[in-house]
Amino acid sequence: MTFVLGLTGSIGMGKSTTAQMFAEEGLPVWDADATVHRLYQPGQPAALAIGALFPTAIDKDGSVNRATLRALIQADATVLDRLNAAVHPLVAADRAQFLASNQTAEIVLLDVPLLYESRIDTACDAVAVVSAPPELQRQRVLDRGAMTEAEFQTILARQLPDAEKRKRATYIIPTTSLAAARQAVKDTLASIRRTKDA
Repeated sequence: MTFVLGLTGSIGMGKSTTAQMFAEEGLPVWDADATVHRLYQPGQPAALAIGALFPTAIDKDGSVNRATLRALIQADATVLDRLNAAVHPLVAADRAQFLASNQTAEIVLLDVPLLYESRIDTACDAVAVVSAPPELQRQRVLDRGAMTEAEFQTILARQLPDAEKRKRATYIIPTTSLAAARQAVKDTLASIRRTKDA
C-alpha cells in the first residue's frame, strides 16, 4: 500500500527545495504549482477555462498571463473563487492520475502550497510542514524581486498561519539551513518506514 505524504508550507518557507530533497531520496513527487503551470499553457484545459471566464488574462499565444490574472484578483475579491472553481477540478484530476500511476511506489509526495486550505490533507497518510522564522520567510520572498510587500501580505492573508500548520502537521521540517532540512527529510522518511513496517 502506497504511503501518501503531503508537503506544505507558507510562501518563502523553502517548500520547493524540500520537495526536491524528497525527490532525491527516490520519491515520486506531484507538484501542484507545476501542474497548474502546465495546465495554463496554450490549448491546455485550464487556459481554455480561464479564457472563457477572463478573456483579458489570455496572451496572444493562448497562454495565461499570470500578471494580468493577479491584477484581476487584486481588483475583485470574487475573481479568485471563480478561478478556483474552474481550475481546481482539473488539478484534482491530474493528482488522481499521478496517484493511480504510482500505486507500486512505497511512498509518494504531494507538494501542495494550500494543502490544508484545499483540504487535500484528508487524502494524505501524513503531512510534513516546512517552516522557518517569519523574518527569514519575508526576506526570502522579497529577495526574489518578483513580489511587492503588499502582494506578499495578500498571499500570506490567504494562507493558514504557519503556527496553525505546524500544530496540524505530522512532521515539521525546519528550513533555516539546507543541512537541517535534508536531515529532517531523512528522519521523516525513516519514521514513515518504521510506521509502515510496524
